[in-house]
Amino acid sequence: MMDLPLLALTLLTFFIAGLVKGVVGLGLPTVAVGLIALFYDLPTAMILFLAPAFVTNIWQAAYGGHGRVLLRRLWVFLMLVIAFVFVGAQALVQIDLDALTAILGFSLCVYAVLSLIGLQLSFAPHQESWAGPLMGALNGTLTGMTGSFAVPGIMYLQALGLKRDELIQAMGLLFCLSTLALGLALGRHNFIDGERGLYSVLAIAPALLGMRLGQSVRAGLSEALFRRLFFIAILILGLFILARALLF
Repeated sequence: MMDLPLLALTLLTFFIAGLVKGVVGLGLPTVAVGLIALFYDLPTAMILFLAPAFVTNIWQAAYGGHGRVLLRRLWVFLMLVIAFVFVGAQALVQIDLDALTAILGFSLCVYAVLSLIGLQLSFAPHQESWAGPLMGALNGTLTGMTGSFAVPGIMYLQALGLKRDELIQAMGLLFCLSTLALGLALGRHNFIDGERGLYSVLAIAPALLGMRLGQSVRAGLSEALFRRLFFIAILILGLFILARALLF
């Protein structure tokens, strides 16, 4: 029997997450995992975003004309992300899920606050030899534990001084490879079942629809204002998830 409340929540959530991604170019996994984790367990939230996250980021990863240059520069960072996703996913079977949900809430709060205050890291080229592996390992571990790709991966890519188109494509590469690794890691631990896998596939359509609408809306909105409102919403969401995990 189909879980109709979960299906309805999934379709609505991914329309909203796609809308956000269409406007600001990121945020689909953050919004999707955060909203679903308010009502269901963390592994369910992580499974449901796999198909929409991968499909919506293929184009972002492939388009831009900087793929070869970015892979030569970022391959160590990206390989460490992939490897440590499997390390982080071990926590799903070894650590209480409420604790991992609290980590998700905390990481969303950190991401939102750092973005709102405009904290900008900066790494010189000679520092990438140690910063890339460190940030890759941290990001992969947190992705495996919580499904969140943002901290510190996006901050690291922003710190490299990439041009706008390079940064967008680099984030697409990070999101695509992280999604693939997370899917394999969840499958390895037998978290993926037919029903939630089907809901994940069904969520592709509303995510793409929301993304297309968001791209249309972008021209009529102040992107700076929308980003600020987005991170305020992420902060509130993170606080709710943290409170739910710790108090209920």
